Amino acid sequence: MSRRFYIYIMSNCRRTVLYIGITNSLGRRYIEHALKKDKSSFSAKYNLCDLLYYEEYSSSLDAIAREKQLKNWSRKKKDHLIEGQNPTKQNLFDMTQDSSTPCGRSE
Repeated sequence: MSRRFYIYIMSNCRRTVLYIGITNSLGRRYIEHALKKDKSSFSAKYNLCDLLYYEEYSSSLDAIAREKQLKNWSRKKKDHLIEGQNPTKQNLFDMTQDSSTPCGRSE
């Protein structure tokens, strides 16, 4: 079984802040952000709880290179990238086990 790596973009409910990260477990990392596991983190401070975009890679080096590339892009270019995969900027994480999101708002 090959390892998978993901770059992802999360935002707050007002879509005013973007966070770009890398992980080998998208679901686990989403939950860590949304539940504010680290209370002093950037994601907790800015209430990041929606997964807006992700890409999958088989190489950690490729994922890291892409993460660095995206972090250097303008906000306009990042928004355009997100809208290409997710035009309505909806939360892409499937919370089928629960009727509410970790942000505490009902969907």
